[in-house]
Amino acid sequence: MQLTVLGGSFDIDETLLDAPPETVREQVAEYGRGDRETFDFDVRFPGTFTGDVMREMAAIPRGETRTYGELAAALDSSAVAVGQACGRNPVPVIVPCHRVVGTDWLGGFSGETEGDRVDLKRRLLEHEGAIPGRQATLTDSF
Repeated sequence: MQLTVLGGSFDIDETLLDAPPETVREQVAEYGRGDRETFDFDVRFPGTFTGDVMREMAAIPRGETRTYGELAAALDSSAVAVGQACGRNPVPVIVPCHRVVGTDWLGGFSGETEGDRVDLKRRLLEHEGAIPGRQATLTDSF
């Protein structure tokens, strides 16, 4: 299923969500308008390392970020492996891979199908109050 929020489009695997597609679309639209901070449906996490990383991402509160290294330490893994798992997140935005950043740069956002992926990540973080509303660059520190 393709979704759009804050001017960016991304694909999600709706089979991992315990909600009909219309509910998912409605709640993501509410999130984009600022009318919703959390989603009211369950996510089925894969039984893989990616699923472990997804659980860690899901635990990051709105308005906060964690580094790839912090998640790696929690999972006894490497920052590179965590970054690769973030890139495989099958339900971006819903499981907030955008809240995982580098120590001195935004990192990537693999979910967007069109446009500037890092720009959408920046807009998502600004929307949630995790970074000030301004033009972030790849060298910004957090």
